[in-house]
Amino acid sequence: MLWIAIRMLTGDAQKFYGLLFGIAFSTLLITQQLTIFVNLVERGASGVYNAPEAEVWVMDPVSRTTDVSYAMPSTALDKVRSVEGVEWAVPHLRAQANVRTKEGDLEGVSVIGVDDATLIGLPARMAEGDKSVLFGPNSVAVDDTGALRFFPPGISPVGERLELNDQRAVIRGIADAIPSFTSTVVLYTRYSNALNFVPGTRNRLSFVLVGVSDGQAPHEVAARIERETGLKARTRNQFARAGVDFIIENTGIPTNFGITVVLGFVVGVAIVGLTFSLFIRDNIKQFGALKAIGVTNGKIMRMVAAQAGLVGLIGYALGVIGTVAFISAFSSNPFFKGFYIPWQIPLMSLVAVVIILAITGLLAIRSVLKTEPAAVFR
Repeated sequence: MLWIAIRMLTGDAQKFYGLLFGIAFSTLLITQQLTIFVNLVERGASGVYNAPEAEVWVMDPVSRTTDVSYAMPSTALDKVRSVEGVEWAVPHLRAQANVRTKEGDLEGVSVIGVDDATLIGLPARMAEGDKSVLFGPNSVAVDDTGALRFFPPGISPVGERLELNDQRAVIRGIADAIPSFTSTVVLYTRYSNALNFVPGTRNRLSFVLVGVSDGQAPHEVAARIERETGLKARTRNQFARAGVDFIIENTGIPTNFGITVVLGFVVGVAIVGLTFSLFIRDNIKQFGALKAIGVTNGKIMRMVAAQAGLVGLIGYALGVIGTVAFISAFSSNPFFKGFYIPWQIPLMSLVAVVIILAITGLLAIRSVLKTEPAAVFR
């Protein structure tokens, strides 16, 4: 009986392909939009991910994320270093500045000052050059996404000079960094250089990056720092989550992407429901004939479920493959750098497809269950 159901479905090619299109389009829209949403809000934590050595971040109590912070006095560094369980602690500066390129263009950039001796705070990998290039005078490293904004593709920015707040800066390397949420160009330099590049108020220290001693738990050291210094201390995961939560709570991104996902679900229900109903209506006599020869309503329901399952399986696979192809096709675009599909998202799309098919299948099968076997002979 299940084979008969599949033959009935594939025999009507127009409606079969219409059902596949509805499921595939709905799956593609839901999976793609959820993927972009997750990757976009995760960039709120890019500042944390780009400093992989730091196990604990220490900051002023009013600071919220790497981009929303309040400077501390330099004495905070010594306070943190004196806390038990702190193996090392280094300064970290994050500030905004304007850069004038040699063409005379003015660009807003984010200047990040990393530890002078260890370069802790710099991304783990360099796309071009070596980390040691920052030890040169007035040296900076630009993030790879920012390099594409400053210079045309195919032209290396290494060796180029920038005017940074009336100070000369020389690009000596390109950092392989996760782009920020705002995709601002980022310049990495040593902490002492950053103080000269970005003049400001008396308090300049944005964060203190901490490594914990062997045998110490980061959350315990963070709690001890807060208790003994009065500063806010967060573990790497906690501070990364704070950056993501800040984006979710203070932007309209969740609402906008949520509306798109809901529309994808509604479109799926509309297209599949209408097409499935037309398919059932056109085959109502065949179902009536099956009932006339003794096929029960239970078997009829299993036949419709098999038809829905086949359409759902193929359509879902096409939608997921389409999402993978979309992300792969745009992987060279700086906006999509590092984008990936979390394993939870295809599962969520699968649940949505099952719900779509359940709703449309139940609505369509009602007419079959109400059909009298004798109707086929009228």
